[in-house]
Amino acid sequence: MDTLECIKTRRSIRKFTDEPIPRKDLEELINIARWSPSYKNSQPWEAIILSGEKKKNLSKVLVGLLESGEESKPDLAAPVSWPEAEAGRIKYLLAKRKKLTGLDLNAPEMVFKAKKANFNFYFAPHAIYLFQDASLSEWSLFDIGLFAQSLMLAAHAKGLATVPQAFATDYAKQVKEFLGIPASKRLILGLSVGYPDMESPVNAYRTERAETGEIFRWME
Repeated sequence: MDTLECIKTRRSIRKFTDEPIPRKDLEELINIARWSPSYKNSQPWEAIILSGEKKKNLSKVLVGLLESGEESKPDLAAPVSWPEAEAGRIKYLLAKRKKLTGLDLNAPEMVFKAKKANFNFYFAPHAIYLFQDASLSEWSLFDIGLFAQSLMLAAHAKGLATVPQAFATDYAKQVKEFLGIPASKRLILGLSVGYPDMESPVNAYRTERAETGEIFRWME
């Protein structure tokens, strides 16, 4: 796949087929993403790929915590406010998604349902967690973001699908304990990985982007 096409056509997928991905293909995603740039080549990223019973059992733990009313405590706190432009884009997305799917993420019961779907990794055959040392600076958050983007683009180029999931880190302490990740690490992101089910209506909608003129100025 052409690089520019890969960047423009990648999308977040929330319905996958049951077909597992060969281990060598999953490991290749990490092998490619490790060439991402980083501050002074510090390479501040680590990853765990989950499959089979390990993934299913983690989902049971996370759903159990949600249903018991356990307070979520992600290592990276969720944003509490947005500037006007960004807030407008989020409002538009939520309204469009509600119109197309009936899912209103402003309603507490829908947020609960969305979290449950996240904790089941949308029933994808595989999941990936990205983490790094908690003592690292904000620059390292930028770097692991580059790693995540490289990983998702590599997956798309191979005909695979992903969706980045902040909710998957809601119970960071419990996830780290379950996966044997030291408490000194911070959990950054979870991702579902599999072959896309493009027949599913949930994958029919692709989010829009701001026009170039809204984010770009030419100066000379």
